[in-house]
Amino acid sequence: MQKNSNSSKYTHLIWDWNGTIQNDSWLCIDIMNDLLQKRHKPTITLEQYREIFGFPVRDYYQKAGFDFAIESFESIAEDYILEYDSRSRECNLQPKAVDILNLCAEKNLSQYLLSASQQRPLEINVTHYGLNKYFHRVVGLSDFYAKGKVDSGRKLVAELDASADSMVLIGDATHDYEVARALGIDCILFSGGHQSKERLEECETTVVENLQDLLSVVG
Repeated sequence: MQKNSNSSKYTHLIWDWNGTIQNDSWLCIDIMNDLLQKRHKPTITLEQYREIFGFPVRDYYQKAGFDFAIESFESIAEDYILEYDSRSRECNLQPKAVDILNLCAEKNLSQYLLSASQQRPLEINVTHYGLNKYFHRVVGLSDFYAKGKVDSGRKLVAELDASADSMVLIGDATHDYEVARALGIDCILFSGGHQSKERLEECETTVVENLQDLLSVVG
């Protein structure tokens, strides 16, 4: 784990949702494999998933085996999201997630949620887990195609009356690092989510294996 020299300055934490706070990678694999089986295609393992998952998810779908010359990405994505939304509350939160959110709140750190999930289902999920009280803003996307969250991240950061070095984005994917770079802020990556530790370590930033390790990084 790399130590970030700016850790003592963080007063604004921007959290990713899927894989970082909600432990949903198993569900994503389950649904994807169901879609693949219905189309008589080979299924994927957890290890394969964590090596091919990424943003935009259109590219991930192709790597998983879908042929958009036969069936449109939009059609497959709609099938996926309908199933995901109906089952997402089967997932648990990541170990220690609530404890960390609570401790950060006690330290008077401002916390925000920035997700590639569609806005309304994201709000429903956050409410279901009783986490609304921790976040000043919950920011998702207007559609379910998960192209990325740079634009929504820029809007969020623009609304915050804070310096860039006081902010840090906490996520579980290389895209979170790309978003943080685009926003000009620091990033911490958690390796217990949707991508392997080896992929995350290719990014020039701090990688933690457990959420409780965040405490030593954010101070």
